Amino acid sequence: MFPNPELAEEDGLLAIDGDLSIHRLLNAYANGIFPWFNPDDPILWWSPDPRFVIFPNEFKASKSLRQKIRNSGYNVKYDNNFASVINNCAIAKRKQEDGTWITTEMEEAYINMHKIGVAHSVEVYDKDELIGGLYGVQIGTVFTGESMFSIKPDASKIALYTLCQNVEKFGIELIDVQMPTEHLKSLGAKGIKRSEFLKYLEGSFNKTSFDLWE
Repeated sequence: MFPNPELAEEDGLLAIDGDLSIHRLLNAYANGIFPWFNPDDPILWWSPDPRFVIFPNEFKASKSLRQKIRNSGYNVKYDNNFASVINNCAIAKRKQEDGTWITTEMEEAYINMHKIGVAHSVEVYDKDELIGGLYGVQIGTVFTGESMFSIKPDASKIALYTLCQNVEKFGIELIDVQMPTEHLKSLGAKGIKRSEFLKYLEGSFNKTSFDLWE
C-alpha cells in the first residue's frame, strides 16, 4: 500500500493522496508512516529521517514542572474524552502557524481509530475543566504522539510527563514525536535513524493488546 520508507525524499515526504480509512492508517503507522498536510493539500504521507523520539526514562522534567505537578491539584485521565482532546488540538493557536492541519476529516479518522482501541488520549483536568492533553496512536509498544494542547500553562507537559511515568501500565517502550521542535527537544526528544526507529517498531508488534488502556 505504501512505498518502502527508505525511498522518502530528503524532507521525509514518501507518498501523496489516498484516504484516511482505518485500514490505510493502520498500515501506515505499522510501517512508520504518518499523514500530515494542510487543508487545501492532498493527503501527504511522511517518514522522516532522522525520526524524533522520546525514551520515557529520558523525559526532562524541570524543577518547576515537578512542583506544579505536586501542587496544582490537577487530575489526569486517560481516554475519558478523546473527541474533546483532538478538537482542542485542532483549534489551538500556535506560534508561526496559520490555521490547523487537523481538519474535520482528520478528526473523524482518529476518532474512528480511537473507537477500535488504537488511538488514545491523555487528559489534564482542573476540577472538571479540560485544560490540556495529547493524543496519539499506539502500535505495539510504540506510541506515536500526534498533537497536544494547553489551555493553562504546562498542561500538555503534565500530560506527556504522566504518560512517560505510566508506560508499563500501557505497554509503551518508545514515544514517537515524529518531527523536531525546540519545545520537544527541551523535554528530551532526540533524533534516531529512521532504520533504527523501524527496527523498534517491527520489534514491538504483538507485545501489547488494544485493551490495555481500558
